[in-house]
Amino acid sequence: MPPKSRTYQPQKVRAALTAQTRALRAAVQGLTDAQLDLPTRLGDWRVRELLAHLAVQLDFLPAHLDDPLEGRPPLDLLGWVAAVGTVAPGLDAQTRERATVEFDGGAAAVAAAFGRAADALTGLLERPEAADPTRRLEVRLGSMLLADLLVTRLVETVVHADDLAAALGPEPFPHDRQAVAATTRLLADAFADRVPGGAVELRIPPYAVVQAVPGPKHTRGTPPNVVETDPLTWIRLATGRTDWAAALADADVSASGERSDLGEHLPVLR
Repeated sequence: MPPKSRTYQPQKVRAALTAQTRALRAAVQGLTDAQLDLPTRLGDWRVRELLAHLAVQLDFLPAHLDDPLEGRPPLDLLGWVAAVGTVAPGLDAQTRERATVEFDGGAAAVAAAFGRAADALTGLLERPEAADPTRRLEVRLGSMLLADLLVTRLVETVVHADDLAAALGPEPFPHDRQAVAATTRLLADAFADRVPGGAVELRIPPYAVVQAVPGPKHTRGTPPNVVETDPLTWIRLATGRTDWAAALADADVSASGERSDLGEHLPVLR
């Protein structure tokens, strides 16, 4: 089972989000016109649309920090992971509009537009409001603590930075370590919440270990069903970027025990 109330240290989250956002900004500044129209693994989105979507995610908080609350129900991080896929059509439309309005030029224009969104977020993270433990904002799915919303931005920046690296290849993206750690832990906890049980121990060293999947619970000694993988492979599995069977075939995942096939339970975040 996941920890009942895993917490993310707000100061570390803000520092990780700043570092991850700046790394993305630097990567975008180095793109060429031709690279903007490369395909991605996200349907018919090109790199251009991917960057527009990232900009939507980055400057949401600066744009809506002071919006009045309308009374939407509270939403925690596990609830966000479970439900965010339901707003995908709206995000797709918003992304395409942003791509047409701000991201339809050459590399210099796209880098400038992306830089404005990145700077808006990193500027917010330096403001006292970003450290307020009680401050809430509303998203389409509900009302979230600002501290939790910042964790969701970590997930977005890590997952989509990896999408960008996959499109550009072959060099890996220089992720912030704390950003990858938080994303790994949240998606592992979300998996254990979605498929509760104690039959399988999922290990993602050095960041997370959870027990999940219905069946006999392990109590001591070597667990009978163990799945182990690295953080980026887990993030790709949990978000549908990598297929379970392919990850096994490529030896990116080790799985032992009759209940260790997690393919039917993935992805976690859609």
